[in-house]
Amino acid sequence: MGKSLIVYYSMDGNTRQIAERIQAETGFPLIQLETAEPYTGTDAEIVAQGQEEVNRSYQPPLKPLGVDLEAYDTFLVGTPTWWYTMSSPILSFLHLVDWRGKTLVPFQTHAGWPGHCLEDMARVCRGAEVRYPKKIHFSPQQFGKLVTPQGEVDAWIAELKIL
Repeated sequence: MGKSLIVYYSMDGNTRQIAERIQAETGFPLIQLETAEPYTGTDAEIVAQGQEEVNRSYQPPLKPLGVDLEAYDTFLVGTPTWWYTMSSPILSFLHLVDWRGKTLVPFQTHAGWPGHCLEDMARVCRGAEVRYPKKIHFSPQQFGKLVTPQGEVDAWIAELKIL
């Protein structure tokens, strides 16, 4: 059994909620990605910046992670869905890893349409074995409220314990 690492990016806390839950259940180390330049401005300005970044496949520089990525075999990577795909900080992270012989467990949170986020993540991670991909739906009206049934999320997290 190899070493597993949870890596996530979260703007509004939904992805953090799931990542922290996985960490609590599995004991795997957890890293929250931070961009070198934090997103600032009004919600509308941040949303516009995020959309522009996704449209041009921008990879923002990240703050140092503080871990040796080569020491891990399995990466549980969580992202909010931005315009039907992964967030720009997650795109940056995925390009930091040599995926040959590694395992990717992608998960996304969304409060609308999930789009093609998980497929895009798998496509970027050439050479990775993709296991246990998961779409997790949150309410667009009530922050932090799961729409995906809690039992479904619990069952998925239980599967991750064998990694």
